Amino acid sequence: MNTLDDLKLALREFARERDWEQFHTPKNLAMALIVETAELVEHFQWLTPEQSLKLDDEKREEVRQELADNLIYLTRLADILGIDLIDAAFQKMAINAAKYPADKARGSSARAAAYRDEV
Repeated sequence: MNTLDDLKLALREFARERDWEQFHTPKNLAMALIVETAELVEHFQWLTPEQSLKLDDEKREEVRQELADNLIYLTRLADILGIDLIDAAFQKMAINAAKYPADKARGSSARAAAYRDEV
């Protein structure tokens, strides 16, 4: 089974083998992540919502590789900062559940402020 921890360890070794650890600072990794995210967005920039759901095989492969780049940089950044991404994601989901109660937010794209209880 491949896990996020497996990926984290493989990325550590990959960087170590190439002596790239010196370049893997939080600043550099965050900058690389935003560049890769922009490259991902480029694939959808001029598509309609419907077209974005129906990518041809070639475009889907390009998006797949950009998603992989994003995951790699995100995982490496979290590792350098000592952040458990799975734990952080579950904690953030709990925060979001409180901000966006299902009974109020269902079917709506409104911002969290729309669901605050009036005092």
